[in-house]
Amino acid sequence: MTSMFATLKKIGAYLLHQRGRLVTVMVLTVVSAGLTLAGPYLLGLALDDYIIAKNYDGLLQICLLMLAIYAAGSLVGWLQAFFLAEVSQRTVWSLRKDLFTHLQKLPVPFFASKNHGELMSRTTNDIDNVTNTLNQSLIQIISSVIMLIGSFTMMLILNVWLTLVALVVIPLIVFVTKRIAKITKRQFKGQQQELGGLNSFIEETVSGQKVVALFHQEERMAEQFGTANARLKKVGIKAQIYSGTMGPFMNMFGHISYLIIAGAGGWLAVHGHASVGVIISFLGYSRQFSGPLNEVANQYNNIQSGVAGAERVFEMMDVPSEYEDESKVAKHGSVAGRVEFKDVGFAYNDGTAALKDISFTARAGETIALVGPTGAGKTTIINLIGRFFEISTGQILIDDEDIRMMDKNNLRSQLGIVLQDAHLFSGTIRENIRYGRLEATDAEVETAARQANAHAFIAKLPQGYDTELTAEGGNISHGQRQLLTIARAILGEPALLILDEATSSVDTLAELQIQEAMKTLLSGRTSFVIAHRLSTIRHADTILFIKDGEIAERGSHEELLAQKGLYYQLHGNQFVQNHHS
Repeated sequence: MTSMFATLKKIGAYLLHQRGRLVTVMVLTVVSAGLTLAGPYLLGLALDDYIIAKNYDGLLQICLLMLAIYAAGSLVGWLQAFFLAEVSQRTVWSLRKDLFTHLQKLPVPFFASKNHGELMSRTTNDIDNVTNTLNQSLIQIISSVIMLIGSFTMMLILNVWLTLVALVVIPLIVFVTKRIAKITKRQFKGQQQELGGLNSFIEETVSGQKVVALFHQEERMAEQFGTANARLKKVGIKAQIYSGTMGPFMNMFGHISYLIIAGAGGWLAVHGHASVGVIISFLGYSRQFSGPLNEVANQYNNIQSGVAGAERVFEMMDVPSEYEDESKVAKHGSVAGRVEFKDVGFAYNDGTAALKDISFTARAGETIALVGPTGAGKTTIINLIGRFFEISTGQILIDDEDIRMMDKNNLRSQLGIVLQDAHLFSGTIRENIRYGRLEATDAEVETAARQANAHAFIAKLPQGYDTELTAEGGNISHGQRQLLTIARAILGEPALLILDEATSSVDTLAELQIQEAMKTLLSGRTSFVIAHRLSTIRHADTILFIKDGEIAERGSHEELLAQKGLYYQLHGNQFVQNHHS
């Protein structure tokens, strides 16, 4: 229950941002409760003073008064719903905005360790559960608390002894509520976890549909989906059944309480200790007293589901931002481009060493090529330059300054990165190129495209630069996507450039176009190139052969061939493969 109260406290903090509208809702709720509480009192008054006395004129007046009160109650109820909708939607809008903003500030290792479908589920399904809870349950909770206090007060005023009788079932209600709450909270949290897992599976399957079709795995995927869907159904049924028992239990306790009060009230009326009108009013208030408890019970499904969703949202928001330690770091202007690794070591959180004592220097404008077997640590090295991962030991210096003392945003603004997987966003070609520098003009975008050898194919498209790309640029070829990412990097005018297997997944013609574009991109910039095809890095100033997280060999293309070591063997293998192909 501690975590539940902590979650409710965090939601309350967001609600307080709407304190003006929330106060309005509270005032309207008090007015609505007051109008509702007047009903039973007027009913008892009508019975004792007008019906028994046969005062029909007075009875007509009090009936008209009650009609006006109920009409006013309906109007106030509509205003409540209007302002509450604004409170809940603005609160969830703020929560969703903060969650997405926080996601943008989380370190790369966080996303590497989480399933993307699970993250999507937290930003959509879990937020929707919070929305539903605020929309459907907030006003009932506020109204129920006020009605509970008001009804209890009126019951005490009317008859203290009957009030004590009405409280007999309260301990039983508290006991049952706590037991059911403990079970349903666990079930709803499990339901959200299973839903997140199902979303992850769907996201992976849809994004990898070509692979599924290629290996004829459609039936297997359908079976796996059915298994995950069945788990969600099972835990969902349990959650709904357990939460659904709350309402019937509360209704049963309400009926028992009403029966006990009616019996005790009848005895008091028969013996002259209370009038019939007072007993009728008291029974009305007893209904209004048990009603809020029943209402909360009936809303328990939404409350538990909303709290479970909110817990998962806040759990992600509690992950430390990668910029939390940046307050003391100074911002710098552009850099010249000298990069030095000094005895750099890196280990993952589980202690597995990925890099050991890496030392080298790249002078401004030089090209450093990284080659070696898969998993040797090449990509880790370039990730460390951009501080996507933080080094464990040693130093990385840019222009003789430790990068840990540089502002991350400023550092990354000096980087241009072209990856093997050319990622593009939904939108126009122009917008995707401009992503490299948002303030760039259309002319600058076109110039960058020309330098990247992308203008020719863009001009042939029906809408040219205004051609809409589908998700990840699926409606153009991989080579064309790569040219657009190079144009994007050129537009950013970076001082440091990182190319990670930029030509490994394209055909020979596309490779030649990309290599020509890369000459423009590499010109005058300090560059780090990870290459599978050694022909693309033969002109690099220094080639580092990385093996098992260490630099096994270093030198120029000719120097490494002369050594007849690992690089020589790799070059020979590729030559043989190319010759046979």
